[in-house]
Amino acid sequence: MTAPLYIITGAMAAGKSTIAKALVQCFDKSAHVGGDAFLRMIAKGGAVMGPVLDSEAIAQLHLRQDIAMDAVRRFVGAGFATVYQDILIGADFVRVTTALADLTPRIVVLNPSVETLAQRDADRHKTGYGEHFPPDVLADALRAETPREGLWLDTSAMSVDGVAEAILEHW
Repeated sequence: MTAPLYIITGAMAAGKSTIAKALVQCFDKSAHVGGDAFLRMIAKGGAVMGPVLDSEAIAQLHLRQDIAMDAVRRFVGAGFATVYQDILIGADFVRVTTALADLTPRIVVLNPSVETLAQRDADRHKTGYGEHFPPDVLADALRAETPREGLWLDTSAMSVDGVAEAILEHW
């Protein structure tokens, strides 16, 4: 039996990292692949990731996704239950889920309210939203452009443990 692969996506501040960290604890042998880690590896020349991406930002985003998918394949191949979390919306969601389809990913879309995204962003040490990039930009794009595949959860009023339990109970 192939080790399970979970893909967790959602807007910034949806709780992707938090849920991924909780989910990997549910397995004896697990790996957490976070897309942001690969973006942070760029020492100089990193493109601005904002509401509108230029061609260089798109190229770097695809590079980050490709490296993450390589890592996912290696972890799953080595028998690790793997949780890959990243902002995958619209065409990026389709690109990644199609590329990993042979691993039968368990797709989870965290879809809290815009108000919840704004509050969670304000409460954390790293903020991504601002005057020129409000949370509804990503939330609206997620809802309008992303295929309704996998498990979509409005996590606005859910605890971390509750979300992890809902994911595990679904599969």
